[in-house]
Amino acid sequence: MPLSISHTRAETQSQVSQWRRAGQRIALVPTMGNLHRGHFALVERARQVADRVIATVFVNPTQFGPDEDFNTYPRTLDTDATGLAEAGCDLLYAPSIADMYPYGEPRCWVEVPALSDILCGAFRPGHFRGVATVVARLFLHTQPDVAVFGEKDFQQLMVIRYMTLDLGFPTEIVGMPTVREDNGLAMSSRNQYLTPKERQRAGLIYRLLRDTEAAVHRGDALERTLAGGLRTLVAAGFSPDYFEARDAESLGPVSDGDLVLLVAARLGKARLIDNWVVRRP
Repeated sequence: MPLSISHTRAETQSQVSQWRRAGQRIALVPTMGNLHRGHFALVERARQVADRVIATVFVNPTQFGPDEDFNTYPRTLDTDATGLAEAGCDLLYAPSIADMYPYGEPRCWVEVPALSDILCGAFRPGHFRGVATVVARLFLHTQPDVAVFGEKDFQQLMVIRYMTLDLGFPTEIVGMPTVREDNGLAMSSRNQYLTPKERQRAGLIYRLLRDTEAAVHRGDALERTLAGGLRTLVAAGFSPDYFEARDAESLGPVSDGDLVLLVAARLGKARLIDNWVVRRP
């Protein structure tokens, strides 16, 4: 089946209703477009767990801060559509801002307070409120049985899991392991802000995560290891927002269970985020 493109909620729900009547299972892959191999891997994973796959392309204004790159964020819908068709997507839903927010500024917000003001939320106030609000609307527009999100945005994935459980959305949330470039850099649409030299240097983040995992397994002092990691980033020309370890199930303080290492750092014009889950024996 060739890729169909919808720009309105009504068109999308009409197609979803047809699939529902045929008893088909529907998967959703939300994106902001400017797609890369990591996004297409999400679509391929969705294809494995559902009969039909919807990908959304929507640059969501409510998750950008006033000094962030909403106006300059790359819009590449034609190229995105070609890649989605090749990856096995059935429907591309690319709504306008007016279709997503028909009354202008949202009068109803969705928020997960316990997870929204820490880590990236501390540096991007309101970001995760915007994420949760738009994902809730996308769930209502597309009514998916399953939704696939990348684990690169670990905090975002946790916010969406909590939101889905607490509000009772009948949608299974599937996390997809991070797709990486040859030097370990996590794939991201914002990587294109990096110069070629910066792109190579950015592989340091992955090496730092893996080195820190090894230190955890050796029993090295965690706080000292994390502080050393921050110094390493600064010495390499990064401006880190944080390099932290958290409980992998709750993002609370580290416990005896699995932990997740999380990092956010600026390099040139790009803000890079990454994470690595450390499994306890």
